[in-house]
Amino acid sequence: MKICVFGAGAIGGYMGVKLAQAGADVSLVARGPHLAAMQEKGLTLHEDGADPVTVPVTASDNPADLGPQDYVIVTLKAHSVPPVVEKMQPLIGPETTIVSGVNGVPWWYFHKIGGELEGTRLASVDPGDAQWNGFGPDRVLGCVVYPAAEVPEPGVIKHIEGNRFSLGEPDGTKSDRAMALSKALSAAGLKAPVRPRLRDEIWVKLWGNLSFNPISALTHATLDVLCTDPGARAVARGMMVEAQEIAEKLGVKFPIDVDRRIDGGAAVGAHRTSMLQDLDQGRPMEIDALVGSVQELGRVTDTPTPTIDTVLSLIQLRGRVAGLYG
Repeated sequence: MKICVFGAGAIGGYMGVKLAQAGADVSLVARGPHLAAMQEKGLTLHEDGADPVTVPVTASDNPADLGPQDYVIVTLKAHSVPPVVEKMQPLIGPETTIVSGVNGVPWWYFHKIGGELEGTRLASVDPGDAQWNGFGPDRVLGCVVYPAAEVPEPGVIKHIEGNRFSLGEPDGTKSDRAMALSKALSAAGLKAPVRPRLRDEIWVKLWGNLSFNPISALTHATLDVLCTDPGARAVARGMMVEAQEIAEKLGVKFPIDVDRRIDGGAAVGAHRTSMLQDLDQGRPMEIDALVGSVQELGRVTDTPTPTIDTVLSLIQLRGRVAGLYG
């Protein structure tokens, strides 16, 4: 089984190290100083309670060097994927599965969902249908990514918490390809359950990302602060209630209520969200995938989203002022 992790930053690098340790035939696509360090010294992983581990890895910035794969696990930021679909083609053979480990509403969301919305395309996350046409939705296997990790220096991954990568077919079946990848990830010490209702998990994670990320980027507040400040909490709650109405119209079942989800965010502590980190470090923010996509789904389902609309307008402007959006 050949596995390529496309976008071997924090999360992709963590997955790559674990797979390489387990002896999997894994390759990594990365770029810049991080790639150079991996090629020269291997990839180093720091995990709590364990000594640092360095493993040699096959890494390149040119997919043509790696050839067709059984699985291509995409761990880029959502906005970075459409522009590189054409570049990824050398990795894709007749039986290649694209594993979409990207935050936000996935581009394939309405594939095999059934009903009148079957096959609906989402311009906010797949402009010009780049992924729908370039990959093909039948290739896709969904993935909800839970670990937190960072790259403190090139060639080094610091694992912070979590080791679960939930997998799911768009039609909810436990396919051979899903079970085979689950087995490979499990052999690498990762949790990889195959879920019949992956869209439910997508929304529970998106619930927090939709609200906490833009509010933190606008206020520079950490999770513990924005989830307990009465005003910020009210805004987050308003966004989440609107999102829940959209999701339930699409058949999603939420295992917890809004306030418990916000309390869970507060319990994480003084965490700086990914959008706030991107803003501070001058990197493009995942505004469209995390917030714009939910607004688009509100239009698709004829659901008003006044709070989401307001926060989206503000974070888009913040991104444009910083030169990181639009």
